[in-house]
Amino acid sequence: MRGTTDRIALDIHVHSDASYDGHEPIELVLEHAADIGLDGVVITDHDRIEASREAAKLAPEFGLTGIPGVEVSTEHGHLLAVGVEERPPAGKPFDETVHRIREFGGAAVVPHPFQRTRHGVRKRNVTDCDAIETYNSMLFTGYQNRRARRFARARGYAEVGGSDAHHLMNVGRAVTVVDLEDPVERVGDVAIDQVVDALRAGRTRVHGMRTPVHRSAIQYGVGATRKVAYLLTSRLPYVRPRPRAVAEFMAEN
Repeated sequence: MRGTTDRIALDIHVHSDASYDGHEPIELVLEHAADIGLDGVVITDHDRIEASREAAKLAPEFGLTGIPGVEVSTEHGHLLAVGVEERPPAGKPFDETVHRIREFGGAAVVPHPFQRTRHGVRKRNVTDCDAIETYNSMLFTGYQNRRARRFARARGYAEVGGSDAHHLMNVGRAVTVVDLEDPVERVGDVAIDQVVDALRAGRTRVHGMRTPVHRSAIQYGVGATRKVAYLLTSRLPYVRPRPRAVAEFMAEN
């Protein structure tokens, strides 16, 4: 977008290569987002926020608004923290994590709700949040998106869209249009709290396109394999290396 605007289009659910299941460096994600006409992306790596903070700093160089975030693994499933500079601790109860996200100045967004194979939060555990991801582009039938939409509308939660992209080609396939209370001259001038306030107030609209099924299947398979490997290796005991002395090395060579 160029000129004064009172709305921006964001993909608020994107993974980078800093995530155990991501592939793309943040600079490439930002460049691609600008090329396809987005106003910004929120990098939401799993329980890691360093790359997202860096992406938010770099975003204005690409003509984008910079919004940091993270996908937190709560005790009850995944939760997006949009607009936070600090990562909420993982493994805590859902409600406690929502509270912590708000303390950190962010908006708590439930991604791919009710989908247990994707660590979605069960319906009974969604007792409070700021928004529901009612369009996640990584879908097979669309049933879960429709279910999420019915749930959000019945309870008055804001609706958002996110691509859940782990590959560059999927970025922007689901978009959240955020209506700003105060217009800005440039997209790069949009403040984090403007986006957070809009999410909390429900000033959002959703636009989405299905990620091709074969890409979704590949992403699910690769993601599951990498997560298993990540969990296994993270639990292995640390073995201290024994560096060989220079004299020993020289004597053998």
